[in-house]
Amino acid sequence: MIGQRVRTRFAPSPTGYLHVGGLRTALYNYLFAKKMQGEFIIRIEDTDQGRKVEGAQKSLIKTLEWAGIVADESPEKGGKFGPYVQSERLDIYAGYCQQLLDDQHAYYCFASHEELEENRQLQIKQGLQPKYNRKWLPEEMGGSMPPSLIRKKLDEGDPYVIRMKVPDYISVWFEDIIRGPVEFDSATIDDQVLMKSDGFPTYHFASVIDDHLMEFTHIIRGEEWLSSMPKHLLLYEFFGWEPPKVAHLPLLLNADRSKLSKRQGDVAVEDYVRKGYSADAIINFVAMLGWNEGEGSEQEVYSMDQLIEKFSLERVGKAGAVFNVDKLNWLEKQYIKSRPGEKLIAVIKPILQAELEQKKSLMPIETITSDDYLAKVIELMRERVGFEHEFVTFSSYFFFEPESYDEEAVKKRWAVDTSVLLHEFTAILYTLEEFSAENIEAHLKEFVAPKSLKAAVLIHPLRIVTSGVSFGPSLYHMLEVLGKETVLRRIQKGIETISFQP
Repeated sequence: MIGQRVRTRFAPSPTGYLHVGGLRTALYNYLFAKKMQGEFIIRIEDTDQGRKVEGAQKSLIKTLEWAGIVADESPEKGGKFGPYVQSERLDIYAGYCQQLLDDQHAYYCFASHEELEENRQLQIKQGLQPKYNRKWLPEEMGGSMPPSLIRKKLDEGDPYVIRMKVPDYISVWFEDIIRGPVEFDSATIDDQVLMKSDGFPTYHFASVIDDHLMEFTHIIRGEEWLSSMPKHLLLYEFFGWEPPKVAHLPLLLNADRSKLSKRQGDVAVEDYVRKGYSADAIINFVAMLGWNEGEGSEQEVYSMDQLIEKFSLERVGKAGAVFNVDKLNWLEKQYIKSRPGEKLIAVIKPILQAELEQKKSLMPIETITSDDYLAKVIELMRERVGFEHEFVTFSSYFFFEPESYDEEAVKKRWAVDTSVLLHEFTAILYTLEEFSAENIEAHLKEFVAPKSLKAAVLIHPLRIVTSGVSFGPSLYHMLEVLGKETVLRRIQKGIETISFQP
């Protein structure tokens, strides 16, 4: 009997990476459970042993935990409803399968793969929906197969599967939380396989049994499982169990509204993690793929706690949700802008340390790896980077000498007298006791004014020689952060390296 406390689950197969659609399913189950002060469980469905990938189970759970989706019960954590891996529950399924055989809701089928395929092709040619033709349905269940022949096959050890007998001339109806009433005619439902010839249950059979025994109150899953519902509901009826409430989530779509696929872009959560997207942005983005807070709300950036507070299945739409990477990129930038400096420093430091193992810096290591220095870099670059790692990779001039100079910028900004002007201004910078942005700016303007020059004649070349590129944050603040010694050294190197090319 289903208890009163809300229990939801995410039940992936350990066949590889975590699909973004799987992440959304896990997230919605998690949000709903936590909103209702219930429990979220991870169960591993590995009945298809041929597709099982070594290490996938741990990887799936690790990725979910990275995203902030931590289960109350799982294969790692355990719980009173374990085991939480289906291959460890085979005896349970065998017992319930025997019950269905005894109650004449299931039967042995000895049809070969070749026979099944021949029958399928024949039905297709006749314009019929392919279904098993019930050749092995026994006489006592309304079929034509003598019990003696079935017993003979069993005694001889012939391979078989066990199929569920779908009742004739009935309709199967249920209320979907998202889609409303849904109805199926039993004529469209195949006598599905419950137990395979290798002794493992099919997904449909094991899932229903586990969902009942683990006392799940709500099943929230993708739209692709909608057609499986009548088979599952029939099993609940055969066992006399109360089915949980169900919600089928809309499909995820590419920009052209085709089903999201790897052919048009990354679909693995791990791919986005490797690219540098944060858990905050990915969770926020995935949450909005099908759900919205409702009319009147203009909020687009949500924390996990806010999502838990505001989430409801009633606000999940039926229409497919377009996977818009531009939106994900925008969200990532919003989080970078608002994320506390200490959190960014904790991410940046390991990235910088890894770079320092590959490159040599002429700046004091203890300086550029200090929290104070990194905090200054962060405040200058918040508005300009798209990913956390870009505080190091996109802004490498804050830590390493420029390896080259932007050729187009040099051609455009480097005049015949640029080196002379830089050399003269270097002498002024050398005398500055207070190497601050305001002081540098004031002295630069004082330097160019008597010469009837605009500040730009020095601003652009200074940026090129100190950073190697023609764009970036405020030049004066950048020079202040780099410090006098580094700035003077880089100007001198630039003067020696760059020659005027008319």
